[in-house]
Amino acid sequence: MIHITETARDAMQGIKTFIPTSRKVAYVNALLKAGFSTVDAGSFVSPKAIPQMADTMQVLQQIDLPQNPPELMVLVVNTRGVEQASKCVRVKSLSYPFSISPTFLKRNLNTDEKGAIQTIADIVEASSKRQFELVIYLSMALGNPYGDDWSINQVIDGAARLYDLGIRRMPLSDILGDATPDRVFKVYEKLIPVFPDADFGLHMHTKPSDAYAKLEAAWEAGVRSFETVLNGLGGCPTAADEMVGNLSTQDLMNFCEKRNIPTGIDKQALQEAVMVAVGMV
Repeated sequence: MIHITETARDAMQGIKTFIPTSRKVAYVNALLKAGFSTVDAGSFVSPKAIPQMADTMQVLQQIDLPQNPPELMVLVVNTRGVEQASKCVRVKSLSYPFSISPTFLKRNLNTDEKGAIQTIADIVEASSKRQFELVIYLSMALGNPYGDDWSINQVIDGAARLYDLGIRRMPLSDILGDATPDRVFKVYEKLIPVFPDADFGLHMHTKPSDAYAKLEAAWEAGVRSFETVLNGLGGCPTAADEMVGNLSTQDLMNFCEKRNIPTGIDKQALQEAVMVAVGMV
C-alpha cells in the first residue's frame, strides 16, 4: 500500500502574500476529506523565518477532523517547536529538515551537521512524552547543487546517524529538481536494504515532464511513501527554473492509475480540493 503525504505547508509557506487563516482552514479541510495518509498542515517555527505559518495553531484548532482522520504533521526546528506542537492533541507527527549538505544546513538552519544531530536528539527526547512520530528529511540526498561532496555512501552514513537516534521515517529530498531517474534508482537501491525496517520516502521538486520517470525509478527501487502538493504548488525559491515545483498530486495519481497501484484517495474529494487549492494563489 502506498503512503501519500500531502504537504500543504510546503505549498503555502512560499507564498509571500499572507493567506487568511480561514482560507488555510478551508484548504486543509478539503485535503482531510480526500483520504491522504498524512497531511502536513503547518509549522511551529519563528514567524520571522516563515511568517506565512504564524497562524498554524489557529488553523489546527479550527479544522474539521473526519471520523477517521489522517495523520496530522507539522514542521519543527527545535524543542520550542515541540513544546508548541504538544499543546495541540491533533498533531501526531513532527518533521525536521536535516541534510547531508553542510551548505544547506548553514543556509536553511544556520547550523552544521553536529549541531543538527544534537537538535534532533533533543527533539527526540522532548517528543517522548507525547510519543510523536518523527519524520526527519534527508535533504540533498539525491545530489548536491552547492558543490559539497556527495556520494551514496554519504547518504547511507547520514541515514545511519538518524537511525541510531531511533528515527525510522526518513524521506529523501531533492529540492532543486536536478536528480535524474537513474540516480533516484541507484540511491534507493543501495539505501533501502541497509535499513530494511526504515521508511525512505520521496520528497521531490521536479518539472512535470520529468515526474513519471522519477516516480517509476523510485517505485522500482522499493519506495512506497511519496510527498505531493496539489497542482505542484510551491518549490524552492533558489531554483533557477520556475517550472520546477513540488511533485504534483495529480501526477502521482496518474502514475498510480497507470501502474494499477491502489491509493485510497477519494477522486471526487480530491477534485474539490483542487479547486480550493487554485484559490490559494
